Amino acid sequence: MSGLSAQVKDQLRSRLGNRVSFDELERRLYAHDMGVMPSMVKPLVGNPIPDAVVQPVSEQELVELVLLAREHSFKLTPRGKATSGYGGVLPVNGGLVVEFNRMHRILRVDADNRTATVEPGVVWKDLEYHLNQAGLTLALYPTSFPSSTVGGWLAQGGAGIGSYEFGYFRENVVKARVVLPDGTVKEFSGPDLDLVSGANGITGFISQVTINVKPLRPLSLSAVAFNEAEDLGRFLNGLYARRVPLWSVTFINPDAARMRNRLPLHLHHGRPVQDPHRVTLPEKYIILMACTEERCDLIKPEVLSLAFGCGGELLSEEIAEHEWATRFEPMRAKRIAPSLIPSEVIVPVEKMAQVIQETTNEIKHPFILEGFAVNRREVVLLGFIPHDERRFSFNLAYGLSLTALNTALKHGGRPYATGLYFTGFAREVMGSETVDRLRRFKEEHDPESLMNPGKVLDGSFLSSGLKLASRLEPLVRVFGNLAQASETREVFEERKGIPGDIVWYAFACSQCGYCIDHCDQYYGRGWESQSPRGKWSFLKMYLEGEVEFDQRAVDNFLACTTCEMCNRTCQLDLPNESSWLKLRGILVDKWKFRTFPPFEIMANTMRQQGNIWGSYARDRDAWITDELKPFIKEKADYVFFPGCTSSFVEQDVARSTAYILHRAGVDFAYMGKEEWCCGIPMLVAGRWEVFDEVASHNIELAKRTGAKKIITCCPACWLVWEVYYRHWAEEHGIEYPFEAMHYADVLADRIDAGEFVIPGDIGRKVTYHDPCHMGRAGVRYEGPRTLINALPGSNFREMRFHREDAHCCGGVLTLVADPDVAEEIGAMRIQEALDAGADTLITACPCCRVQLKRSRDKRDLSVEITDLAVLTARALGYDVPASDPVIAEKWGVFEAMIRLMTPWGMAELMAKMLPEMIEAMPDFYRGMMHMVKKAPDAVKGPMIAMMKSLLPSLFPSLMPEVMPKVLPRMLELVGEAVPLPEYLAEQMPNLMPPAMDVLMPRMLPEIIPYFLPHLEAYLRA
Repeated sequence: MSGLSAQVKDQLRSRLGNRVSFDELERRLYAHDMGVMPSMVKPLVGNPIPDAVVQPVSEQELVELVLLAREHSFKLTPRGKATSGYGGVLPVNGGLVVEFNRMHRILRVDADNRTATVEPGVVWKDLEYHLNQAGLTLALYPTSFPSSTVGGWLAQGGAGIGSYEFGYFRENVVKARVVLPDGTVKEFSGPDLDLVSGANGITGFISQVTINVKPLRPLSLSAVAFNEAEDLGRFLNGLYARRVPLWSVTFINPDAARMRNRLPLHLHHGRPVQDPHRVTLPEKYIILMACTEERCDLIKPEVLSLAFGCGGELLSEEIAEHEWATRFEPMRAKRIAPSLIPSEVIVPVEKMAQVIQETTNEIKHPFILEGFAVNRREVVLLGFIPHDERRFSFNLAYGLSLTALNTALKHGGRPYATGLYFTGFAREVMGSETVDRLRRFKEEHDPESLMNPGKVLDGSFLSSGLKLASRLEPLVRVFGNLAQASETREVFEERKGIPGDIVWYAFACSQCGYCIDHCDQYYGRGWESQSPRGKWSFLKMYLEGEVEFDQRAVDNFLACTTCEMCNRTCQLDLPNESSWLKLRGILVDKWKFRTFPPFEIMANTMRQQGNIWGSYARDRDAWITDELKPFIKEKADYVFFPGCTSSFVEQDVARSTAYILHRAGVDFAYMGKEEWCCGIPMLVAGRWEVFDEVASHNIELAKRTGAKKIITCCPACWLVWEVYYRHWAEEHGIEYPFEAMHYADVLADRIDAGEFVIPGDIGRKVTYHDPCHMGRAGVRYEGPRTLINALPGSNFREMRFHREDAHCCGGVLTLVADPDVAEEIGAMRIQEALDAGADTLITACPCCRVQLKRSRDKRDLSVEITDLAVLTARALGYDVPASDPVIAEKWGVFEAMIRLMTPWGMAELMAKMLPEMIEAMPDFYRGMMHMVKKAPDAVKGPMIAMMKSLLPSLFPSLMPEVMPKVLPRMLELVGEAVPLPEYLAEQMPNLMPPAMDVLMPRMLPEIIPYFLPHLEAYLRA
């Protein structure tokens, strides 16, 4: 239960709206960072679950939060992206977690003074992009660059890429604005920054940071291998002694190289894919050096001479490029561990080799090590011991992190940071003078310790225990070395009904957050539960018995748009989306949770008419004009599969595709009225039994045409024919002779061969939106671009996010789950097109086209959105009428049905049927309702209260008898709420009853809280 008063909750809701969450699951997801806490340690931490999570958008809101906290005496814990494992973002006394994900503006880039001023939630990768546009680049950055924030690194402190030249991040900060615990705002600079850097936010909320940047110059890379740590140490000491002006110097140890060589193959749609560019590393100490090309040209002979003199071996450019490309993947070994025990220390460079040798000798486990050279003649050593947190032995092995720490301390080193765990070492980490200044500052400005209590200065039972354990380290080491893990490899074992591979991935997930910012499900909603990281966290908690699946958790998995961006960004290369797909089938098809309600209507219309739109099957080929009929062959090498949306809604796409295929000399057959939907809506909705029926039907139908190649104009249809049908056929032992092609790829082949030329000049400035199901899911990027560039006058330009990095349009499942969120995601994509200077946004997907049009119209954005086939056909001189009126009609129906079939929409529908529902109840309950309605006002209250307490348990048994009797009224009300076209109104009596039979038992627990106020108002009237 939340420890906040009702008054505080009301104030937070009033000020922040949907940027505050009191939801228990959400709060649990904000109760950890990326570190894995041993089960024996967790009780020492207490309860890290906050009372609420808030997401401010401005410095003023931070001030208001601080003042509210002072008035009501609750604690405040700042949180960036939680990419550290030191517990600095964990509450210890409830209160608010203050997440900075919405304070992400780049306020100013000053090219003259080479500085950048940003809000604290800015992610390094995004900042680097904007700096590059101004000819600048970051001076240094952490290896968590794809996800961590500027404010988070300042609060944490540390070093990273570029620290050989530029030192610790603290030295790169010009100034920082901080909201103090008394509500005032102070700017820290010079020596005062010591009160902020590494302080984990106990000083106050960082609201703005100004950092030094440098000119952007091409980099040169070199990689050298050494057999022994001693040789590596001599080389590093030589670099410092000669003051060799490199920019970044990093290294890994042989265990790290060995682990990277053993990583599993990349999985695409759950199947392993050979990587022709996979690099095998020598299992040695590998040092990677980077500096600007002009500088490296001067110093390279000296560096190589020094390396060879220390026994080094120059590695290939391919290895150097590979290591540079993977510099943001320090936790990749977790893929085959699935847990890592961390040990992060800083040591003098003169003692580095000795520290590494002693640590490696004393720890009898594989010990993965990554190092960063810092300009103070220090080296940051990030060490990891592979293990398995699910085993009790993990608790014992975890003590070995103290072995690495004690070895570093013995040789003049220190812990990397304090956080929650190492407050007992604050003087070693920050220096005695800084610690004393911090204490005085806290006594003056935060005597109640409202700001992130338990961190840095505050001693805790846990930190005291760790301090004691470090003194007993020799004994701890004995047990730790005995606690050997199994051989590090992926071992899949089903658990609690979850397939073994997904179980493994849930524990393997590094929680690095690389998957968050570009996940449209997340940036459309803004909460951790919507992110891939949040889903893996939930699954892990479920497997550990901390939470259970409910419909809300199921919805989080269902709402994913299947864009596969999380696969692209995951440093562990986890097959995220294919795991979600598998889970949706288990949750809906096997465990009988409901899917999104509109899919139940779709399932029925698919079974009855072979499409998702409720149109009659007899009208499927209505897109074919008299002019097109002669082009379509009975038998051909190709068969054209337009799919549901192009057949019934965007007929201009189907017609245009047929025209341009004919003009390009491509003969094709067509399956006609018997063609069914490809089935992907049922696959992603978890209705796998319907997908089975569709796959069997379409495959058999295609075989009758004699064709071996399927041409589609819909990327989702292409994906199904090329991937999902193929897998389905393999699983069912059915021959599958087909290859699927999107029309753009077919035409691109003709263009490249000089067999297809487009004469008309379109006179536009165009950009292209890569559909997710054709791009990341299909790795098909070149065909559409070849076709676009063949259009005279296209003036093509790329958006910032394109090809494998292209953002989703927001359609499909997000649209079905929440049309308003889909609109927001689509609008962000359109803004990218406008930023690229385009007047026309092209896509090659009917569904993307509709979502982008919808977002444009809702936001009144000025850009034309068109389909590639339609644009090409018109450039060829074909008069293809636009399908906009049909799109508006059918998608209007679709959206109205989506909104109607929400729990609150259904509650309002039931409220309008209350007289009919009461009359349909069994005699006893009907009489009771009449009695309450007629009762005097004085006794109505208690009677209604009693009924409200009983109805949640009674309704599931009442509704099966009530629903058939009120169905005519329900259909009438549906017709009033949704602008049903005649063909759909005719079918509703056949579509609605089976949908209600499935939905009502599962939706009632969600509907009743919205319905009861309507019932009470009706009975009181």
